[in-house]
Amino acid sequence: MMSCFNLKTWLLSLVFLSSLLPLFHGIPNKEFRVRAVNLGGWLVTEGWIKPSLFDGIPNKDFLDGTGLQLKSVTTGKYLCAELGGGTSLVANRTAASGWETFRLWRLNENSFRFRVFNNQFVGLDGINVVAVSSVSTDSEIFHFVKEGGNSSRVRIKASNGYFIQAKTEDLVTADVSKVNGWGKDDPTIFVLAIASRFQGEFQVTNGYGPRKAPQVMKKHWSTFIVKEDFKFIASNGLNAVRIPVGWWIASDPTPPLPYVEGSLNALDNAFLWAQEYGLKIIIDLHAAPGSQNGYEHSSSRDGSQDWGKTDENIQQTLHVIDFLTSRYANSASLYAVELLNEPRAPGATIESLTKYYKAGYEVVRRHSLTAYVVLSTRLGTSNSREILPIANGLNRSVIDVHYYNLFEPQFDNITVQQNIDFILTNRSSQLNSVTTSNGPLTFVGEWVAEWQIEGALQKDYQAFAKAQLDVYQQATFGWAYWTLKNVRKHWSLEWMIKNGYIKL
Repeated sequence: MMSCFNLKTWLLSLVFLSSLLPLFHGIPNKEFRVRAVNLGGWLVTEGWIKPSLFDGIPNKDFLDGTGLQLKSVTTGKYLCAELGGGTSLVANRTAASGWETFRLWRLNENSFRFRVFNNQFVGLDGINVVAVSSVSTDSEIFHFVKEGGNSSRVRIKASNGYFIQAKTEDLVTADVSKVNGWGKDDPTIFVLAIASRFQGEFQVTNGYGPRKAPQVMKKHWSTFIVKEDFKFIASNGLNAVRIPVGWWIASDPTPPLPYVEGSLNALDNAFLWAQEYGLKIIIDLHAAPGSQNGYEHSSSRDGSQDWGKTDENIQQTLHVIDFLTSRYANSASLYAVELLNEPRAPGATIESLTKYYKAGYEVVRRHSLTAYVVLSTRLGTSNSREILPIANGLNRSVIDVHYYNLFEPQFDNITVQQNIDFILTNRSSQLNSVTTSNGPLTFVGEWVAEWQIEGALQKDYQAFAKAQLDVYQQATFGWAYWTLKNVRKHWSLEWMIKNGYIKL
């Protein structure tokens, strides 16, 4: 007959083992689902979230990645990298598009390199202007000479001391030593138009330069998100934060240029504040080496996307995950590690993602058996289920989907009710399609109560937000609003809560 003591011990053991079942079999705790907000624009800069961060940059219209189009005043046509690169420059295009757009690499506020559509750099072959080199240091360094005032007319001086001219429509050379005035028949004059801008971490740190950037970024990190924000989050129905970080954080305090030290200290503070207010943290690798999607929010220098092209690149990314997980594995606040945010097709292939996600999962597991591992679906593909075969069989794995009623033509001209119906029908169906009974959990890692509609009333936003909350709370891992703070009001969950647009 079992003694009372042994019976008690057996019952306690049974309770303990039962509590471990969700841990080792990936079964979600039905009492806890993530209700989070993203701390976007904090440790990975996005200029649209806080434009004032760029205000003090000298010559800030000419940052890395800025797309320039140049029309010759004599030919009346655009400068163009013939065939998109690999040969000479011409000045014979009547309209400007990709081949006629030159992306800047900023060396300082006055000196630049030009990159063309096929990623070659502009250089010289004798006096002829060409775009043939894939190595930036083999390219030419250029300087702009502006007419002055608000004029968009410029001259471009090469480091050989000569100005570029459109000698003919099919011949562009750098061989003019002296110029006079700004006449309409001067082949060294071009009308400049800015076709695109980039305002990410690379742009802000390289724009300010190595002396000023450390001061600017330290002030930003210590003021944009503070301890009181965590108190606000915890007291308004939220239980977690998703924190985007960049790959350079693993090299703090000596990250490679142009990045500067300090983001790691800010992340350390976030863990202290989260612990104090009982919040969970999802670390999100938002910017990977080489950029996994070519956007400014992945710290691409000029829109190019090089992540995953080499094994060395993937190994470097795994090192970042190893660094972050090992640093915070013992913190009760670490809830999940997201291996990569929004990889984009076709650059990030499913083969490279499979290799990386499986290796990244093992890296996290070396340090933590309890942290969830989040796998983001790809941008640029309609098949959100393609990550399921990777995540299946990985205990405590999560698939992250991002849902915005924005950025696509289908949302341009629909009504308030049509937007809401799309959430209740289409988004619900999409979420259900990646939610399986024995598979990975699901996470709506980014969503926002914003749309393409102009002049919508507060009650319309309230209904739109409520519809999303009703659907996204069905995600088996949870959801995270993008983002806590933003100059655009509806993108700021803080503003939306304080002004009664969202109730949690």
